[in-house]
Amino acid sequence: MARIGIIAGEASGDLLGAHLIAALQVRFPTLEFLGIAGPRMQALGAKSLFPMEKLAVRGYVEVLKHYREIRRIQRSITAGFLHNPPDLFIGIDAPDFNLGVEEPLKAAGITTIHYVSPSIWAWRRERIHRIKRAVSHMLTIFPFEAKLYQDAGIPVSYVGHTLADDIPLQIDHAAARRSLNIDAGEPLIALLPGSRASELDYHAELFAATAVEIKKTISRARFVAPFTTKATQAQFEAAVKKIGAGHLRVQCMQGASQWALAAADVALIKSGTSTLEAALMKCPMVITYRVSALTAWLMRRKGRGYLPYIGLPNILAGEFIVPELLQEDATPEKLAQALLNCYRDDDRRNELNDRFAAIHRSLRQNSAERIREALGPYLT
Repeated sequence: MARIGIIAGEASGDLLGAHLIAALQVRFPTLEFLGIAGPRMQALGAKSLFPMEKLAVRGYVEVLKHYREIRRIQRSITAGFLHNPPDLFIGIDAPDFNLGVEEPLKAAGITTIHYVSPSIWAWRRERIHRIKRAVSHMLTIFPFEAKLYQDAGIPVSYVGHTLADDIPLQIDHAAARRSLNIDAGEPLIALLPGSRASELDYHAELFAATAVEIKKTISRARFVAPFTTKATQAQFEAAVKKIGAGHLRVQCMQGASQWALAAADVALIKSGTSTLEAALMKCPMVITYRVSALTAWLMRRKGRGYLPYIGLPNILAGEFIVPELLQEDATPEKLAQALLNCYRDDDRRNELNDRFAAIHRSLRQNSAERIREALGPYLT
C-alpha cells in the first residue's frame, strides 16, 4: 500500500484535496493519505495529524501572531515524513507552509508535488527559484501558468479546476431561488466575507454595514451569507448584532455557497477562490479585501504585484471585468454603490454572463483524468 503525504491549509485546499484523492482512488484504491486534511479529505479516508484550521491564517501581521505554533507544526510534520518517508508528498496550495515542508523532503529524495501554483505571476516572482528547489512536479489550475514553469525547467502539468468540471455551464437561477425560498422578483445579494476567522475580523462588520447601506436604497433587499464553519457564521452574526443591524434579512447557512451564488442577483465577495466560484456560477460581483494597516503597508513596500488586479475573474479575463475595492477604498458606502450599480445594469450583467462562460470553458479540462495522468507515473 503506497503512502501519500498530503497537506491542505484551508477550505479551498480541502476541496481540491478531496477532488485529488477521489481522482487517484479510481486508479489506486489502496492509497493511504496522511498529513493535514480538512473534513472533505478526511471523509475520503485521509488522516489529519493536526487541525487544518491552524494553518488558515493570512497576512504578515496575522501570521506573525501564530508564527510559533505554525512553525512547530511545520517542523513536526516534516520530521515525521523524513523519519518515515511517504512514497509521494503532495502540498496543496498554502505555499509558505508547504514549500517549507517540500524543500527538505525533496533534498532527501522524496518526490514532491505542489498542487496550485503560488501566484508568482502576480507578485514575488523571485519565488520561482525556491519552488525549483522544493518541487518535483507542479500541477497548475490556470492555463497561463504552465509556461512560467516550463521556462524555469520545472516539470508542470495544467490540470484545470475541479469547480469548472463540477459546476454546469448553464445555471438554473430560478431553481436556486426556489431552494432558498426567494421570490422571483425579490432583490437578493450574496455576502461571502471569507472562510477564515482572521478574514472575518476585517470583513464581518464591513459586509454587515454594506448591507445596511443597500437596505437604505432597496428596502426589499434580502441577503444570503454562506459559511464553511459554524464558528465563522457565529462571528458574522455577532458582527451584525454589534453594529445594530438586526433588522437585516440575512439568511445565514452552512455550506451551500453555490446555491447562494446561483440565486443571487449580485454578490459581495472577499478576494479568493470564492470569486472564481461566483464567476462559474455566472453571478455578478464586487470584490473586496482588507488586512491590517501594517500588513497593507508592508505589501506596498514590497511592491504588491505585477498585475493591476487581484480578483481571479479579472486575472483570468486579463482586464477589469468586475470592480475591486480594497483596503481604504473598501467602505460600506463605496461597496454598496458598486453593488447597486451592478444590480441596476442589465446590459452589464448579460455581458458578464458571457465573459464568465468563456472563463468557465477555459478551465473545464476533466481535471480528475489530468491529475491521474500527471501523478500515475509516480505511483506505478
